Amino acid sequence: MSTTNDARANAYLRTQVMSATPEELRLMLIDGAIKFTTQGRDGLASGDAEKSFEGFAQARAIITELMTSMRTDVAPELCERVRSLYTFLYTELVSASLERDASKADRVIEMLGYERETWVLLMEQLKAEHAGGGEGSQAPDAGPAQDAGTGYRPLSLEG
Repeated sequence: MSTTNDARANAYLRTQVMSATPEELRLMLIDGAIKFTTQGRDGLASGDAEKSFEGFAQARAIITELMTSMRTDVAPELCERVRSLYTFLYTELVSASLERDASKADRVIEMLGYERETWVLLMEQLKAEHAGGGEGSQAPDAGPAQDAGTGYRPLSLEG
């Protein structure tokens, strides 16, 4: 039964990824980084070395993808600043894992949370601009359903 559920979940995820806009894909990566960093921190707290290692390793892989997938031709100075942030987060993940320091993992989760909030606000702004411009194209929906099981509740400006 579990195998059937896993296959369905994988098929659903594959469909989400294949139909996502670049903006939505970046949001999925940020959500994944939060999820796996949380898993690594939880592994530290419970003394589960395998869970900790796997979580931090996956989070580092995602951070690397976020760093290397930026379009530096569009805004090179901004990309360099964001890359510096991701380099810091990567370094903190390595330190959290090696030093078994949950507070460093918490710092990474907090900073990724801010990154997620910023990205969602940007997506909403782009959506509003596309709607207001009458271009007929639709920007991605960045609603709360995008939390991808991270447990992170996105910032809401609606109250």
